[in-house]
Amino acid sequence: MTATSQDSVTISPPPSRWTLPIVLTAQFVTPMAIAGTAIALPEISSDLGAQPTALQWVVNGFNVAFALGVLAWGSLSDRIGYRVTFTLGATLFAVGSAISAAAPSLAILDGARLVAGIGAAAILTGATAMLSKTFEGAVRTQAFALFGTINGLGLALGPTISGLLVAGVGWRGVFLVQAAVLALAAVGSRALPSTRPAPAPAGGKRAPILDLTLLRNREFLAMCLVPVAGSIGFVTLLTYLPSAFSGIKSMSPGAAGLTMLAMTIPVLVAPTAVAKLVNTVRSVHVGSVVYASLAALILGNIGMLLLSENRSIAWVIVPMVLLGFGFGLPIGLVDGHALAVVPAERAGTAAGLLNFFRIGSEAMFVAGYAFVLSTVVGQQLTGAAAEDTAAGQPGHPEVYRCAFDTTVVGLISLLIAITIAILIVRSKSAQSTKEA
Repeated sequence: MTATSQDSVTISPPPSRWTLPIVLTAQFVTPMAIAGTAIALPEISSDLGAQPTALQWVVNGFNVAFALGVLAWGSLSDRIGYRVTFTLGATLFAVGSAISAAAPSLAILDGARLVAGIGAAAILTGATAMLSKTFEGAVRTQAFALFGTINGLGLALGPTISGLLVAGVGWRGVFLVQAAVLALAAVGSRALPSTRPAPAPAGGKRAPILDLTLLRNREFLAMCLVPVAGSIGFVTLLTYLPSAFSGIKSMSPGAAGLTMLAMTIPVLVAPTAVAKLVNTVRSVHVGSVVYASLAALILGNIGMLLLSENRSIAWVIVPMVLLGFGFGLPIGLVDGHALAVVPAERAGTAAGLLNFFRIGSEAMFVAGYAFVLSTVVGQQLTGAAAEDTAAGQPGHPEVYRCAFDTTVVGLISLLIAITIAILIVRSKSAQSTKEA
């Protein structure tokens, strides 16, 4: 295991009472923007046009820029400092959101969302590296627990907040609120500690944008695989389970949204609870939390196979709770541990690589889920019936259930494979540590 040293990073001034509020406020907007923007698409299409590709890029453009941006910002933040990275991110995100709110066309809106995604990547990279290097011990564990809770809040409340804004002031209000919050964070970032990595040795080189050599650290590699499991077992279903409730159970959007609380509430409470257990119970450590989360994700997905047009929705409530805890347990804790096992001067690069695993896997598996489900539906229906059913419209519950079951079985298989990989990598990491 690679040791770390705070000596490689200069911190001035020390963290203040404003550090966490500023960082967490800005970070809340990112998962909210990811989870909540899609709900505004119908009004956007009515106002700016409904070209399918351009409309989808309101969401996809942000996600792609976010995923690729974490790589570039990871390396850059090690050069310019983590506070500067955070400030630039909040500024770019605010500007992109403001332009989005005023966009006269889908083309400009799509471009503005790309800018916002780049800014969101900088916020995430700067925030995780800053928290890792300005806090220590139990305080750092608690800071990352709060960071995880905020991400869970944004993910869980994003659709609700955005929906209320769309209903109250229109779709432009969603982006205006984001811009206002981020502008405040950008101004407030002056109170954050300035983290300046030590200069590279004479004649030396900084880490490349995508520094795969970090993956030679087996413990860091294992931690990078944990959010991939969350993407497979939780994020895919968070995205498409409401459509399944509609297609299989003919549930209204409101009823489906309320049912989804069984998945999202555990995400909110798990990180803080885990932080307390790690700090007070000796037998609870990163490994045990990770393995518990993987087991919960596998069992939860198996339980989702109980979803049927002939059974009460109550049959899947416990599996949904398991999914929420499976995703929520390692949030924050994994980030803090992953950055603690790499050299301090490479925390930004490591944060970028970790977040690329997280965000890239989310984009890949969410798209893969949709492809498999629509393919299976298309094998049984054709034309408008296939399109409507794949979109979750009621009418062919048995067809949607068949497609849903096929897709979930695929998710379970992937989860088992990822779990085995994590077990093997961590076992080799422990063996290397003993030999050293």
